[in-house]
Amino acid sequence: MKAKKGFTLVEILIVVVILGILAAIVIPQFTGASTEAKESSLVSNIQTVRSQVELFKIQHNDILPGEVLNADGSITVATAASFVRALCLKTDQYGTVGTGAANRFGPYMKKIPTNPFSNATGTTEAGLADDGAMVAVGGTKLPAGGNTSGWYFVCTTSTDADYGLFQAADPLKNNVDDTTLHVDY
Repeated sequence: MKAKKGFTLVEILIVVVILGILAAIVIPQFTGASTEAKESSLVSNIQTVRSQVELFKIQHNDILPGEVLNADGSITVATAASFVRALCLKTDQYGTVGTGAANRFGPYMKKIPTNPFSNATGTTEAGLADDGAMVAVGGTKLPAGGNTSGWYFVCTTSTDADYGLFQAADPLKNNVDDTTLHVDY
C-alpha cells in the first residue's frame, strides 16, 4: 500500500504560527519607517519654503511674501492667498504680483509643497497649492496640535517674536519636535 504524501494538520499549524511570529516582528518596523519618511519629507519641505521666504525677504527689502509695501510706506498684511501667490508668481520690488516688466522677482516656487501629515482637503490658491498644502495666515504661533491643517504662516505688522514664522499645522498632533516644525526670521 502506498503512503499518502502531504502535510499533517500539526505541521501546517506550526508553519502558520512561525509565519505569524515573523510578521509580528517585521510589521512594526515598517510602520516606523513610514513615519520617519514623512518626518523627513516634512523637514525638507519646511527647509525649501524657508529658503524661498528668505530669498523673497532679501529681494523685497524685508517684507514677507504676501505683504505689499504701499506708496505711503505702510504694509498691507498678507493673506493666505497672497502668501501663496507671492511665492509662486512674479512680483515687483514692492511685493505686488503681476506680469509687467517691473515684476522681475520670482517665482520662488512652482507650488507650495504638501504637508505629509496633513489632512487638508482644499487649496489656498487654485493651481499653486495641492490638497494637503493649504496655508493659513495668522497673528500668533500655533500651539502643538494647532487648529488648522497644512501650513501656517505668522504674518502681522507688529514686532512680535513670531513674525515670519512658517510652521507645519496638524490638527491631530505635531509629529516632530517644535524646532523642526517652523522657521523663525
